[in-house]
Amino acid sequence: MISTDKILLESRVTEKAAILSANHNTYTFEIAQSANRKEVARAVEATFNVTVTKVNVLNQKPKVKRDRQRRGVTTTTGGRRKAMVTLKEGDSIDLA
Repeated sequence: MISTDKILLESRVTEKAAILSANHNTYTFEIAQSANRKEVARAVEATFNVTVTKVNVLNQKPKVKRDRQRRGVTTTTGGRRKAMVTLKEGDSIDLA
């Protein structure tokens, strides 16, 4: 079991994440690779003092990029694991 401070790596502030938080009370976080839904829910509840109703976890696969400087050598960008956390009606997180 991972400690709660190592589960949530950072909050994702994008245009889509802003729309989800404004309209659906859903917040997006980048999480540790080994974290599961229950651990993410516990970490969000402990960190922000809110009630979590639903957690969606998705793996973003790394992309293969071609390096033009080194004549066709391919490298990969790092993959990510994201969690979209829906909170109880009336709860909110101030990420600003």
